[in-house]
Amino acid sequence: MYKDYTSTKHKTKLNYWQFWGIISKKFWIYMLELLLLGLFVGLLSGFFGIGGGTILIPLLLMLGFETKAAIGISVVQMVFSSIYGSYLNNKKGTLDVKMVSIIGAGGFVGALLSGYIAAMLSDRALEILFFAFALFALMRMFFKTHEDAKEKELHYSLLLLIGVILGAFSMTIGVGGSILLVPILVGFLHVPLKKALSAGLFFVVFSSVSGLISHTLEGHIDYASGVVIGLASLVGVYVGIHLKDKVSHATQKRLLVIFYLFVVLYLAKRIFF
Repeated sequence: MYKDYTSTKHKTKLNYWQFWGIISKKFWIYMLELLLLGLFVGLLSGFFGIGGGTILIPLLLMLGFETKAAIGISVVQMVFSSIYGSYLNNKKGTLDVKMVSIIGAGGFVGALLSGYIAAMLSDRALEILFFAFALFALMRMFFKTHEDAKEKELHYSLLLLIGVILGAFSMTIGVGGSILLVPILVGFLHVPLKKALSAGLFFVVFSSVSGLISHTLEGHIDYASGVVIGLASLVGVYVGIHLKDKVSHATQKRLLVIFYLFVVLYLAKRIFF
């Protein structure tokens, strides 16, 4: 490549500038990938009404990220999306701050353990846990959640305990936990579905902020990548929320089943074959 240059000095300069040119090009390509990934994750999250971690982690694994790094990036993204989504829900008047604050406090405490738990587990063990979570999410699509007119009240200590368990588990594998909390609120406490969905997202505010602290202490967080994906996902969420009104609920559910099935099959192939 440098055969036309006889001067070593010229060769050195050419190598130097080429090196930085390649680095710069790779950097911008990487940033573009993260922006597109964030937009896509936000779009699906807003369209399907699910947490970004369920979408983001499998995509990051496909792109070659290590499992713990993918979980760390997912936690950062959830901080952005949960705060933004809860703000929108509060404006609509569907958020019961008092009830969720108790469960959220438990989630905050539980999520403080998540980085430590994740550090103790192997990547394979974390992927198996995430696979089980994705399989649960897929199976749940085939069961109807029945609402009850009379809402139950639980003792504060029990709500706190629910939050601790969900916070520890969900942040360990980098998901919000709302998909686990909503069936508990609707099925056992008979909270109205819309109220439960808003509560689930607000719970993620507590657990993701705490999870961010815990995973940071364990060195799992790539802030640069997480912030870029998180900011881009906000735009995607906005677009996705508007798009979901354009299709029927049945079509939306079928597309979500296909997505979950793809995630489950990919993880099964990655883990067991």
